[in-house]
Amino acid sequence: MTYTSTTLVTALEEAVNAFWRQTRWFHEPLTVGRARMFVLQHRLNTRYRNSVLKLRVASQIPHWDLRMGLLRAVSQEVVADQEYGRGKPHWQILKELGLAIGLTEAEIENARPLPSTRLAWLAWEGLMSNHHWLEGIVASTVAERINVPGCGEGEIRERGWFAVERWHWKDLFGLSDEQLWFFDMHGDADKEHSALGFEAVARYATELGMEEAVLAAAQDTLGIWTLYLNGISAGGDALDRELAGYAS
Repeated sequence: MTYTSTTLVTALEEAVNAFWRQTRWFHEPLTVGRARMFVLQHRLNTRYRNSVLKLRVASQIPHWDLRMGLLRAVSQEVVADQEYGRGKPHWQILKELGLAIGLTEAEIENARPLPSTRLAWLAWEGLMSNHHWLEGIVASTVAERINVPGCGEGEIRERGWFAVERWHWKDLFGLSDEQLWFFDMHGDADKEHSALGFEAVARYATELGMEEAVLAAAQDTLGIWTLYLNGISAGGDALDRELAGYAS
């Protein structure tokens, strides 16, 4: 198939829609176990993807402004976010959310990746360490598009995932707006982060003759995200059984 910049971006957005359709997290109720498992796993994932994998991608990007854009996003996630995070890294804000829903500091600090999380890391490593930089930047940013209005269906399409997700956490835990700040802050940041990848694709994919490779990279990385989030759902269900006093 022959793509223009516009039709390629449309194909990427359809890949995000497919990700939304096939991922349990977007279609099943939030529970205490799932929320706690999300914090435990996503804090680890945020730190690993940004302190290891995205740095490998950035090191390969030949365009200075694009490289600095990705490094700025990495810094927001793991060092300090002055634009959206009041000077805190995103993993720290997520930790504070975990404390607000009943996790202890020790539980958060001592968390270990689920087998599904480890498999996701191994799969992302291949895609982000051993492929062309444009495929790597797609793998770094495309999933954040679900936080931007326009993908999925219903409220998520209108407002973005985290804008909707915050209300599930508010209803379940009775959290204040301040305690739900992770979702407000991260939703804004992801608009910037996803734009970085989509604009790079629109600018360079046709020039490099990489339209099919870029789309495949998007589909692959979103498939990995489905594995990762479905693993959190399953791990959260096991945690709910544990909290209820049943054997897992």
